[in-house]
Amino acid sequence: MDRPFANAEVAQRLLKSADVCVLIITTFIVSLLHVKQFDASVPGLLAFSSMTLSFLVVYVMRGLGQYEAQHLSHGVKSILAALAVSGTCGAAFYLSSQALGFGLTKVWPQVWLPLCMVHFTLTRMMVRSWAKPLADKGRFRQRIAIVGGGKAAEDAIITLEKSPHLNIEIVGLFDDRYDNRSPDSVRKHKKLGKIADLADYARGQAVDLIIVAIPMSAEQRLLQILKRLWELPIDIRVSGQAAVLKLSPRAYTYLGELPLLAVFDRPLNGWSQFLKDTMDRAIALVAIIMLSPVMLAVALAVRIESRGPIIFKQKRFGFNNELIQVFKFRSMYSDMADVSAAKLVTKNDPRVTKVGRIIRKTSLDELPQLFNVLTGQLSLVGPRPHATQAKAAGELYDEVIDGYFARHKVKPGITGWAQINGWRGETDTHEKLEQRVKHDLDYIDRWSLGLDLYILAKTPLALLKSENAY
Repeated sequence: MDRPFANAEVAQRLLKSADVCVLIITTFIVSLLHVKQFDASVPGLLAFSSMTLSFLVVYVMRGLGQYEAQHLSHGVKSILAALAVSGTCGAAFYLSSQALGFGLTKVWPQVWLPLCMVHFTLTRMMVRSWAKPLADKGRFRQRIAIVGGGKAAEDAIITLEKSPHLNIEIVGLFDDRYDNRSPDSVRKHKKLGKIADLADYARGQAVDLIIVAIPMSAEQRLLQILKRLWELPIDIRVSGQAAVLKLSPRAYTYLGELPLLAVFDRPLNGWSQFLKDTMDRAIALVAIIMLSPVMLAVALAVRIESRGPIIFKQKRFGFNNELIQVFKFRSMYSDMADVSAAKLVTKNDPRVTKVGRIIRKTSLDELPQLFNVLTGQLSLVGPRPHATQAKAAGELYDEVIDGYFARHKVKPGITGWAQINGWRGETDTHEKLEQRVKHDLDYIDRWSLGLDLYILAKTPLALLKSENAY
């Protein structure tokens, strides 16, 4: 699969934070050392003034677009722009220092500006080394798929093409109609298939945004299209140009000059995804270190009781339906292992070893999945990853639940909202599966770091109620 659109939000936020912190500290220390007259009120005045200057510099640079993705790859230009802004604001700060209640010596600008130069040179060159290769590969271009092929799609494409400063790429069109209402291409953009093909295309290629460009008067068709697309972890918008009823401008978001109505958002993206991934890896690393004696003991018990590998590896559905290999301590006899999980484990299942029954009951068999978290395949919290051939009452999960794959809009987790609410273990009936999927989707809608921490805190208590864990 091609690497997706590189969301620069994380780099932008980290860069802004670094600028603010370094400017505040630098300004405060340099000013404290070069103030003309010192009394008890000066430190407080300098602290407040330093913060004001720092936020002003970052605010002006933000207004000039210096934190935008297209500027992150411009090393020298970014440095010069940052120095021009900080120099101008710093000069104003220096000249007004007497009026602010303290006076700065003539040495202040000779020390402060070079320190700013060092900071901006280092940070901008570091960011450029990351951003330039991505920009050269077009990774900052947002890849857009258009659903529809008639006049509404053409109008949307024309509006996007004439919108200035848009860094986008229209990958193609998808439409079920193959007649004069929906030609094989609109302008230079080709039709790549039917709407049903879009899901597979989006999972195999990088698609960051889907724009549904059909008349809103075609209500039934619009609903059918959205029902088929909502499982994808992609932002989905409806073109507002195709609306007969014109809403307030505040009802729309805009991509360039194209008005869009938000329908579905990718649950985790940019900064929120960064925070979750960072928390996952940090906690997983600490947990591995703390639980290493327990894992070594379980590994030894598995090895002593029966022959075969200690770790059982199984293909399961991960984020966006991609197959991942999940690790577990082996709980079955090697010659009876069910890699595809075509048959659910039941109470007193003869395939399960004595040690296996204990570690499955206590979920100790899932501790190796902490390494899946470190590699980024799993999260600590999320919908549990299901095996590819898992069944409820003899039917594959996606045959039982309409929209089942929507639970894969986020990375699967070791524990989840369903598990702490009693839906842990066997899913041998439609009701159990329905409840698990319902809770998974509820978690996706409600996600926050606070919810993740709450679920992690409740998980040990949920393990005590293990009547469904075989």
